[in-house]
Amino acid sequence: MMNKGRRPQEDPELDPLAEKKAVALKYDPEKNMAPKVVAKGKGHVAENILEAAKKGKVPVYQNKSLVNMLMALELDKEIPTELYTTVAEILAYVYRIDQRRKDMKNQMPPMKGM
Repeated sequence: MMNKGRRPQEDPELDPLAEKKAVALKYDPEKNMAPKVVAKGKGHVAENILEAAKKGKVPVYQNKSLVNMLMALELDKEIPTELYTTVAEILAYVYRIDQRRKDMKNQMPPMKGM
């Protein structure tokens, strides 16, 4: 039986009304064993993180379940081994996007002055 006036519980991956969250990772293989959480937040802070990524042309990967797991981590701490495979797949995805972007830029003819 459904209660009137309450919306049914949705999968957090699909719920457009769920609070916006964002986590930024950084990985420097010369300095760290694993990626680190360098920024995280909800609501307005999440929007600022996403805007900074957009301005910096940093690819954004959306996965609400993973974000929820990463939100539980402390800032400037490496991700736990349980998340290595998932985050490695995301880093590979980001690397492919960066490569495509570079390839497209190199294929464009130079602009001529007017």
